[in-house]
Amino acid sequence: MRITVIGAAKSGLAAAELAHRQGHDVFVTEAKSADHAADAAALLTSHGIAAEFGGHTQRALEADMIIVSPGVPPSHTLRMQASQNGVEVIGELEYASRFLTNPIVAITGTNGKTTTTALTAKVLSDGGKPAVAAGNIGTPLSSLVDVIDPSTIIVAECSSYQLDTTTTFRPHVSMILNITPDHLTYHGTFQQYVDAKWKIVANQQANDVVILNADDAHVANAASVARGMVRYFSLRQEVEGAFVRGDEIILRDQQHNEEILMALRRLGLPGAHNSANSMAATLAARAFEVRNENIRDSLMSFNGVEHRLEAVRTHRGIRYINDSKATNVNAAWFALSSFDHPIVWIAGGRGDNNNYTELDELVAANVKAVVCVGEDADAIFNHWCLSKRCVKAASLEEAVRAAADLAVADDVVLFSPACKSFDMFANYEERGRAFKQFVTAL
Repeated sequence: MRITVIGAAKSGLAAAELAHRQGHDVFVTEAKSADHAADAAALLTSHGIAAEFGGHTQRALEADMIIVSPGVPPSHTLRMQASQNGVEVIGELEYASRFLTNPIVAITGTNGKTTTTALTAKVLSDGGKPAVAAGNIGTPLSSLVDVIDPSTIIVAECSSYQLDTTTTFRPHVSMILNITPDHLTYHGTFQQYVDAKWKIVANQQANDVVILNADDAHVANAASVARGMVRYFSLRQEVEGAFVRGDEIILRDQQHNEEILMALRRLGLPGAHNSANSMAATLAARAFEVRNENIRDSLMSFNGVEHRLEAVRTHRGIRYINDSKATNVNAAWFALSSFDHPIVWIAGGRGDNNNYTELDELVAANVKAVVCVGEDADAIFNHWCLSKRCVKAASLEEAVRAAADLAVADDVVLFSPACKSFDMFANYEERGRAFKQFVTAL
């Protein structure tokens, strides 16, 4: 087959290498110039894969299949022309899944995907079920084809971009954590975003498992299109699956038999959202018959992932927390609700029509001062300057120093931007590493 890959970032390169290994005629097209994608150009050259940089030519459409990288929207010219020409357009996740026989746990949601993916892989591995975290968390599934043992469970973080371009993708266990408005520039409408998330259950069958958040109507309603066995998790109601009663996580099976899993206070990660994530991971592990005592030990010892409520250091009695992965208001909401000490909050970056009123109640109760940075600094400052001490910073380094001056012993300096990173950094990882560097230098 002639296969064109649009985009020469990590997943695009992995898809191109896989297609090349399969013996296909592969062509990669990348909008960035070769100078700005030098590593990708060198890699493709070393594999003998043809490529173009700095734009897209007609050759890109001379294909029997087009594989799009995440974030290449349906409105992209090549995607639209390919569809008009009757060419199959899929994503890297879909392409890789066609060559994998491994059991897959697929996890999606607006927030919490990365943490829950890492946690689920840990619980499975600790419980004697070999598992690897992959997908949007870092390792493209294409890189695993013909590399890992077929019995290894793949725990795949799946973004809405990736799911939007699936057609046959069928995980054994699917999981939807939450759905709040995000990525609407790509999807067009909130309903189209919801529909993309729901595609995670579309091809599952009766012997597969669907794990849904009963507290989120947009998630819970996915049960209406699910053919697999539905299990719920909830912080607010007693459900078939996992729920909270008092200070304990309770497991309830289809016969309404109940078991106490553990006390919430023994979880390794703070915050109500992490209690929900822990219950979701538990249900995935139970689908593979991991014993409760093994699950309990894993949940107690898990310390989280980089850039997500990551403890950086304690300096002069002040705790510094890196939550750079909070790229939207909803993620920041979870972070602001996770601490029982006064918060000096560093926020800002590139907003996405952010509605900051959603945070008013939490800011009023938990935040003592706000340090505003990035493109949305004025919007954040103007929103809270009459009710909270607010300062503006010209850079993230300046923001860290300002927060250190505002905080006292027993306070928390929380970097949870509620905004995208692209005004000042290449991605949230680079932004988080910079924050940690500046904190370490205090």
